[in-house]
Amino acid sequence: MEQNEIYELLKKVESGKLTAGEALRDVSLQPDMLVGNYADIDLHRHLRQGMPEVIYGEGKTAEQILGIAAAMKEKKIPNILITRLSQEKADEISGSLDFEYYPIPRIGIVNGCEVPKKGKIVLVAAGTSDLPVAEEAALTAELHGNYVERIYDVGVAGLHRLLHRLPAFENANVVIAVAGMEGALVSVIGGLVACPVIGVPTSVGYGANFGGLAALLSMLNSCASGVSVVNIDNGFGAGVLASRINQQSL
Repeated sequence: MEQNEIYELLKKVESGKLTAGEALRDVSLQPDMLVGNYADIDLHRHLRQGMPEVIYGEGKTAEQILGIAAAMKEKKIPNILITRLSQEKADEISGSLDFEYYPIPRIGIVNGCEVPKKGKIVLVAAGTSDLPVAEEAALTAELHGNYVERIYDVGVAGLHRLLHRLPAFENANVVIAVAGMEGALVSVIGGLVACPVIGVPTSVGYGANFGGLAALLSMLNSCASGVSVVNIDNGFGAGVLASRINQQSL
C-alpha cells in the first residue's frame, strides 16, 4: 500500500467508519515475501522510501525476473521497474507478463500507471552515445513523480549548443549531467547553475577512457561546487537521487 492509502485507512478508523479489525485485513503486515529459493522481496520499501523495490535484470535469468515481477504485481505494487533488461530476456518473458519495454535504456515497467509529475529535473547528455544511460535516469525519475526536461547532444566539443539552452535551467531543482570521454560537461554545468548537479560518467570513449574511469575521475575532481557523482553508467542511481532532491525541494 502507498503511504497516502495507509493514511486514509487510519483516518477511517479514527472517524469510526472502520473497525481496527477491518483495517487490519487491508494492510499487509508481512514486509517480505519469498519467491522460490532465489528472491526475498521487500514489500514495504515503497512505504519507507516512496518507491518500490527495483528488479536488477542483469545476472538474473528470464525465469527469475518473471517470478519476482509476477509476485510483486500480484501484491498490487504499481510501477515495478526492471533495469538492465536485455531485449532477449524481454522477449522471453513477454508471453507470460504484460509490461512495457524501452529498448534504449533496457528498462521494463510492470503494472505501470500514470504518476503526477512535480518539480523539475533537467537531464543533460553530452552525446547521442550517452542516451542509454541518460534515458535510464530520465525514466527512473519520471516513474517516481518528477517532471524531467531532456537536453541531449550538448557536449563541450560544441559548447555553443549548451549555452543557448541555459534558460531551461533557471527553475530546475536539480540537474543530471551524463557524459563519457573526459566528462568535462559536468564541470561546465556545475559552474553555470545554482542547483545541485549530479554527474553520471559513462563508459563511452576510446581506449584511454578506461571504460568510463577517466570521466569518473574527472567528475570527482571537478572544480565546480555543488557537484556529486554516481558510479559509471549508473543512470538508475542518478534518477533516484535526483528524485529525492527534487521532491524535497517542493
